Amino acid sequence: MVSAPGVPGLAPGGLLQSPPMANIQSQIKRNRQNERRRVRNKAARSRLKTDVKQTLEAAEQGDLETARAAYRETARELDRAASKGVLHPRTAARHKSRLAKRLNRQGE
Repeated sequence: MVSAPGVPGLAPGGLLQSPPMANIQSQIKRNRQNERRRVRNKAARSRLKTDVKQTLEAAEQGDLETARAAYRETARELDRAASKGVLHPRTAARHKSRLAKRLNRQGE
């Protein structure tokens, strides 16, 4: 889709353009499924970011017991996201590792 500068969805000729719509029934269904999954995955990723943030905030305040409990819950959620395909398993492992390192640094 080509758009005019500064106006999203407006073609140079001034005509509104929409993304191409599939004519094939299976592709229409696939597009619906992909949109549902995109929204669900976006919500899950947002929830994970919130969990990580809360864990780090608990560690910053020096409440290590709460931080460790929050870490266990966050690690569980990261594993669940990896098993559901929201995150790649290595990405989840990397997040857990970095979070654990930060918590351990706070505990020293």
